[in-house]
Amino acid sequence: MFIALVVVIIFFIGLYLSVYLGFFGKLPTASDLSSIKQEQATQVLDKDGKLIGKYYVYDRQPLKFKDFPKHLLEALIATEDVRFYEHDGVDNVSLLRVFVKSILLQDKSAGGGSTITLQLVKNLFGRKDFILINKFKEAVIAKRIESIYSKEDILTMYLNTVPFSDNTYGIESASQKFFNKPASDLTKNEAAVLVGSLKANTYYNPRLNPEQSLDRRNVVLSQMAKYGYLSQDSLKYLTSQKLILHYRSFNHDVGLAPYFRTQVKKELAAVLDTLNKPNGESYDLYKDGLLVYTTLDFEMQKMAEDAMKAHLKILQYDFEKSHGKQAPWKINKRLLEHALKNTSTYKSYKTLGLTDAQIQDSLAVKQDMNIFRWEGDTIKKMSVMDSLQHHLKFLSAGMLSIESKTGAIRTYIGGIDYRYFKYDHVSQSERQVGSTFKPFVYTAAIDNGLKPCSYFSLAPVTYTDYNNWTPTNSGSKTEDPYINYNLETALSQSINTIAVKVLNEVGIPKVLELAKKLGIEKELPNQPSIALGVAEINLKTLTGAYASYVNNGKPVKPFCITKIEDKNGHVIADFEPKATKEKAFSDYTRQVMVEIMKSTINKGTATRLRNTYKLTNDIAGKTGTTQNNKDGWFVGITPNLVTVTWVGNDNHSIGFKTTGLGQGANSALPVFAKFYQKLNDDEAFNYITKSKFEKPSQQVLDDLNCNVEKRDGFIKRLFGKKKKKKKFKKRR
Repeated sequence: MFIALVVVIIFFIGLYLSVYLGFFGKLPTASDLSSIKQEQATQVLDKDGKLIGKYYVYDRQPLKFKDFPKHLLEALIATEDVRFYEHDGVDNVSLLRVFVKSILLQDKSAGGGSTITLQLVKNLFGRKDFILINKFKEAVIAKRIESIYSKEDILTMYLNTVPFSDNTYGIESASQKFFNKPASDLTKNEAAVLVGSLKANTYYNPRLNPEQSLDRRNVVLSQMAKYGYLSQDSLKYLTSQKLILHYRSFNHDVGLAPYFRTQVKKELAAVLDTLNKPNGESYDLYKDGLLVYTTLDFEMQKMAEDAMKAHLKILQYDFEKSHGKQAPWKINKRLLEHALKNTSTYKSYKTLGLTDAQIQDSLAVKQDMNIFRWEGDTIKKMSVMDSLQHHLKFLSAGMLSIESKTGAIRTYIGGIDYRYFKYDHVSQSERQVGSTFKPFVYTAAIDNGLKPCSYFSLAPVTYTDYNNWTPTNSGSKTEDPYINYNLETALSQSINTIAVKVLNEVGIPKVLELAKKLGIEKELPNQPSIALGVAEINLKTLTGAYASYVNNGKPVKPFCITKIEDKNGHVIADFEPKATKEKAFSDYTRQVMVEIMKSTINKGTATRLRNTYKLTNDIAGKTGTTQNNKDGWFVGITPNLVTVTWVGNDNHSIGFKTTGLGQGANSALPVFAKFYQKLNDDEAFNYITKSKFEKPSQQVLDDLNCNVEKRDGFIKRLFGKKKKKKKFKKRR
């Protein structure tokens, strides 16, 4: 036995020396260890520095030692390494205990001999060899680390690298994920929960296994009391408390503002392609721990998302009910086949050379699938076709709120749920804008001399040079030729026939020229129907154009990133609002248009903001509905914030059954209304909700005072009794 023991000892010593000398792979030198590099998540922050998301391979956010609460360190040491301040990386006392109790006496309760430093080594370098070699390697490296770093440095590195539950690395990321707070604010109970999960981060995952996590938390608290970090009274009180989580996922597809974070990532990647680190290397979006400061307002975004969900849930029910059994997603085979051929699943099968019949057979196989429902996600046995048909029916939404003077994006909703509907209706989509284009027609007309008290008849006109096109009014708008409206009433009531007549007065070229000045750079239709909003315009572009009415006649370019810092806090890029120097129209025109669009809210198509939602804010705006009720729009303008909302189906072939349901005042306006109700309830947003429009000049007030004499003069001069036929005026 003695000889055998000597042989074993010699073997272990020889093995240790061979590991030390690098026979089993080169070990990191003191120089290597003095510059330990860790991958860090890039953090996306709101305008006030609040964390809204991350881009990462490993979800890790490093902290400094001073950021760790004292009770967190005490919980860690009491549970994981009570002699941490006494050993040099390897706890020989613990190793002897393990050897005697665990190996010789077979006592499974004896515990392990690992130290915090040894665990740090494992976190940093992983394990590649069989267990004994790994242990010796870790011991050598641990001693080297202890010779280079202070105990505080080791604790800092450990807490910044240790893996917690749900693929989370480091105490700050774990704290943000499970308790939605920085690690510096962790309570004793919360710190004990996270430290307790280190023993087995799946089994003690507080989200998945709350009972096991609670038991483990109490073990950690008992260890703290055992080693004098807690009194018995505190222990009794703390262990009586329930486990309360405030879980917040930083998964790319969920959490706050996923569409915004995706857009930021695209823009950030493009910026980083133009930058290099001081050493000439390229920045890595997922590993270099960048800090990205954005324009988003965390609280406003939450309010906007809640408002959208509250309205769309009800609207979806009404939408499906109105279509009934004849819903296009149920009976239109051509629609379903076309949608199917656009899916990635179909395309992948096609790439493999399968015939349509073979693909149909494959896609008919039913399996468990996650499906979206407003009542809550569920798993259901479905085929790919079933799933497609189910998700095809859902209405989507887009919403953007920007600071009117700069274009800084405050809220951003690209769709109803990024997990299932990744198409972004703020930055990617272009949809017909309907009557939201009419204010641009009126703006061009007024800026080119048409007076606000110009009167136009409701009567339709046939334009012979455009295939006898005869625009008509929707809903209950009578077309009696004796009924005449001035510009304010015509726009606030969104009268189609008059919008086209105003366009005819000013000329299409003048309107297209104004659109360019407003930042609408795409080629717009050079035809009279543009007055009714047949043009397809991006929501972000439309919002920037409308900002001109509260920004001295100048449009803005919505933007989302203000600056980027490296992990050391050095600014590597910053961004200023892109100001437009040239006014798109005069101050006179701007004031007139604001007054007219205030009438839309007070006595026009958007009166439900006042009557139904009881909003008393200073608001100007415009509703919009497109052909066949495919798109509903609302533009809400307040002095410091411009908001545009859109509602429709992702598939252009699916529209609302009725105008009453699909009109912008019913489909899109309520999202804005519910959003502003929430803003009104929070005094922090008084600078938005209590802001007032400037008082218009006396000339504007006089010109908007349309008395009977003015009206009758225009009627007598311009309008007859019969339905007219005419050509559109030709202008350069």
